[in-house]
Amino acid sequence: MDQDRDNSVKQFLDLIKRSRRGKFKIYIGMSAGVGKTYRTLQEAHTLQKNGIDIQIGYVETHGRADTQALMDGLPLIPRRSLFYKGKSLEEMDVAAILTRHPEVVIVDELAHSNVEGSKNAKRWQDVVDILEAGINVISALNIQHIESLNEETEEITGIKITERVPDSVLEMADEIVNIDLTADELIGRLQAGKIYDRSKIGHALNNFFRSDKILQLRELALKEVAHHLERKIDIEIPKKVKLRPERFLACISSNQEKARSVIRKTARLASYSRSPWIVLYVQSSSESMDRIRLDKQRHLINNFKLATELGAEVLKIKSDDIAKTITGVVEQKEITTICIGRPHFNFFQILLKTAVFKQLLNKLAATDTDLVILS
Repeated sequence: MDQDRDNSVKQFLDLIKRSRRGKFKIYIGMSAGVGKTYRTLQEAHTLQKNGIDIQIGYVETHGRADTQALMDGLPLIPRRSLFYKGKSLEEMDVAAILTRHPEVVIVDELAHSNVEGSKNAKRWQDVVDILEAGINVISALNIQHIESLNEETEEITGIKITERVPDSVLEMADEIVNIDLTADELIGRLQAGKIYDRSKIGHALNNFFRSDKILQLRELALKEVAHHLERKIDIEIPKKVKLRPERFLACISSNQEKARSVIRKTARLASYSRSPWIVLYVQSSSESMDRIRLDKQRHLINNFKLATELGAEVLKIKSDDIAKTITGVVEQKEITTICIGRPHFNFFQILLKTAVFKQLLNKLAATDTDLVILS
C-alpha cells in the first residue's frame, strides 16, 4: 500500500511538473544553410508584434547578412564571457535568462558543447533548465546531431559528428518543424554565398554539398519529423477519435492459386496507399501438419515466402475458430481492411458454416473495418 501511495504521489508530481514546464519548439534541417535560424528570428518578430515578451538567449548568424538583419529590433540577453585556455569565449547566460524570465527565449545551436566550467556540459541541458523554469524555448538543430542517427549520417557525409543531442530531447519537444529545401535550392544558396564565405564554396561543393548526400539527409529529416508527428498523435489523441492509418489483412487458405492471388492483390492495394499489411493463415486441426498433404505444405511455405518478399508480415495461428481469430488480429493489429477470396473458397465456406461469421461482420462494422472480397 505504501508503494502504491508513493507511486501515485510521484505520478501526480510528474503531472504538475509537466504542466508548469515551458513549451519547446525545434526547427530541424538536413544541413547548415537551409534557414533554421532565419525562421526562428522571423517567428520572434511575429511573436513580438503580437505582444509576446520574447528575448534572444543565443543566436549564431554565421555572418549571413539576411540572418543578421533579422536581429535588429529583437531584445537580446547579453552573453557571459569566460576565459578558457587563455582565450576569452562567450556562452549563453542561462542565469540571466532565468532571472529575466521572458515568455519565450530563442536558443540556437542546440547541440553546442559548453565551455569547460559551465554548469552544464551541453546547451540542450541548459534548455532543459530553462523549460523547467516555465520559459518557452524555440531552438534549432541539424539532423546530423541526433544521437540515434549519428552513424547513419556519418556514413552519408563522411564527417564525424562529436556534438550530439539525445533522442529524448526531441521527445520533449511540443513541436518539430522541418525546414525543407530541394538539393538544387540548397546548392544554389551555397553558390550565391548565402551559406559560407566564397573561399569555402568550392571545397563544400566537392564534399558535403553534393546532391546525393543532400537527398539522403533530406530523407532522414523528413522521416524524423514524421516520426515525431506519429508519436504526438499516439500520445495526445484518444484512440477512439484518431485517424487510423490504413492497414490491410490478407486472409488465405491452403489453396495455392487462390491464396497467391489474394496475396498479390492485397500487396497492390497496400502499395497504392503506402500502408503496412499482414497475411494471416488460420490453421485448423483438419490442416495440422500430420493431416495436410505434403504438396499443400510446400505451397503454403512458398506463399508465405511470396508474402514476405512483397513486404507483408506473416501470421500463422492454430485455431478452429477462424472468425474469432480474425477479429482478434483485426483488433490487435488495428486493421482497417480485410481482404479475402471469392465465396467459393473453402476458407469462406468454413466462415459461412459458423455462427461466428455474423459476429465477425458485426465486429467489422463496429470498428469501421472494411471487408473486401477479391475476384
